[in-house]
Amino acid sequence: MKRIVEIVPARPGWYARWRLAPESTRCYPVSLWALLEETDGTGREVIGVDCAGQWPGAQDDGTGAEFVRYLYQTPDSGLPEDAEPTPESRGAGRSPVPTL
Repeated sequence: MKRIVEIVPARPGWYARWRLAPESTRCYPVSLWALLEETDGTGREVIGVDCAGQWPGAQDDGTGAEFVRYLYQTPDSGLPEDAEPTPESRGAGRSPVPTL
């Protein structure tokens, strides 16, 4: 069992890449970073929670997607090629990307 020790917002440019099918991936912006610790204090790890509410090791995200990796792209270099469209790029009147 793990416990959350600290939560911090993610800076723009961080993405979590998920494999949806053998040849298909999708990136979602990371919303926050969480520092997890084993309840006995023996180990720590940092995980990112993306804007779709997914994180590596989640048991119930319901997507069946497999976490691939985190990646960073400077905000001025644009979005990753497989990025989930943002509300701004979808146009007005469409539903926004879910946030935490």
